[in-house]
Amino acid sequence: METKKLYYQDPTLREFPATVLSCEVAGEVWKVVLDQTAFYPEGGGQPADHGLLHTAAGEVPVTDVHERGGAVVHTCAAPVEAGTVVTGVLDWARRFDHMQQHSGEHILSGLLCRLYDCDNVGFHLGVETVTIDYNTDITWEQALEAERLANEAVWADRETEISYPSPQELAALEYRSKKELTGQVRIVEFPEADRCACCGTHVERAGQVGLVKVLSCQKFREGVRMEILCGGRALRYLSGTYDQARAVGQRLSVKPMEAERAVERLEEELSAAKVRIADLEQTAFAAIAAEQAGRGDVLLFQSPMRPDSLRRLADAVGKSCGALAAVFSGEGETWSYALVRSGGEDISPLVKELNEALHGRGGGRNGFAQGSVRAGREDIEAFFRR
Repeated sequence: METKKLYYQDPTLREFPATVLSCEVAGEVWKVVLDQTAFYPEGGGQPADHGLLHTAAGEVPVTDVHERGGAVVHTCAAPVEAGTVVTGVLDWARRFDHMQQHSGEHILSGLLCRLYDCDNVGFHLGVETVTIDYNTDITWEQALEAERLANEAVWADRETEISYPSPQELAALEYRSKKELTGQVRIVEFPEADRCACCGTHVERAGQVGLVKVLSCQKFREGVRMEILCGGRALRYLSGTYDQARAVGQRLSVKPMEAERAVERLEEELSAAKVRIADLEQTAFAAIAAEQAGRGDVLLFQSPMRPDSLRRLADAVGKSCGALAAVFSGEGETWSYALVRSGGEDISPLVKELNEALHGRGGGRNGFAQGSVRAGREDIEAFFRR
C-alpha cells in the first residue's frame, strides 16, 4: 500500500478527497492509511500535520502522521472503515507556521554555511522555537550579519525551486545535505541563499517567510546552537518584546528604546543606596550590640531583614554579649534566624533542637548557624526559656 503524497504536488493544499485503504486499532487510537493525502508526516526535523477527516458520520481528528514503507499513516481519534470516502482538512495555521520556520531555517543555514564554512548538523522545529546546530564557532556578530542577509533574501521574494535531478545532474550539483543520499533526491532551493536536499514542506516564495530573527547563539559541542524564529512566531515574539519595553519605559518615564539606559541609572542608584543602607545598618547594629554588652545569652526580635544583615547583627551582638546571640527577623508565624555562640563552640545540637521544636530548617557549625522557623514569637521565646 502506497499513499499518493499531495503535499509534494501542492504544499498549499488545505483540503482534499481520499479513500481509506486500511484502519487498524492501536491502543486508544486508530492508524488510518489513505490512498492520497496532504497531511505531511513527521520527518527531517519537521513535525507532522494535524487536522480532520470529514466523513458522513462526522469529524475525526488527525493527531499525528508518520510514513511507513511508502504508506502515510494517520493517527486518528476514532475509527474510519476501509473503503470510506473522506475529506481531509489540514490545520492550516499549524502547517503554514511549520513552512515558515523550515524555510527560514533553510535560508539562514544556507547563508551561514556559505559565509563561515560550516555544516548544519542538527535541526529541531519545536512548539515555541527552532534550534539549529552548527559544527563551527559562530560569533553573535556573525549570526546577526547572517540574519540581515537572510531577511534581504526574504524581502527579495524569489520563487522557491523544487527539483528531482537525475543521478548525473545530482553529481554535478553543489548542495547541502546532512548525510550521504541514495535513490531519488529532492532538492529545495532558495535562490541566492540555499540549495539543500530536503523532504519537508516549504513556502512557494521566500517572501512568505516574512521575517527571520536570531534569538541566541551559544557554544554547543564543537560548534554552536542557534535559536531562531520566523514569520508569525517572530512577529509575535518581537511584538511582545516591544510591549514589555514600552511598559518598562512608561514606568521609568522614558521611550521604549531608552529603557536600557534608564535601568542602568536605576542600578547605579540602587548600588549607592545599598552602600548607604549598609553604613546605616552598621551604626544601628553597633548601638544594639552596645546595649547587650556583657548580658550573657540574648534573644532579639527584629522586623524582616536580608539574610546578610541578620548575620551581621547576630555577629555584632554575639561579640558584645559574650555568650549566645539568637536574633530572629520576621513577623507572624514566619521568622528567619541567625545564632552566634561566643568562642565558636559547637552550635549543632542547639540548631537541631530548635528546628525540631519550631518546625525549622537550617544549620551551621563553628559557633554560627542560620535558617528559618514557622512558629509564633511566643513559641520562640518559650524555647529559649527552657
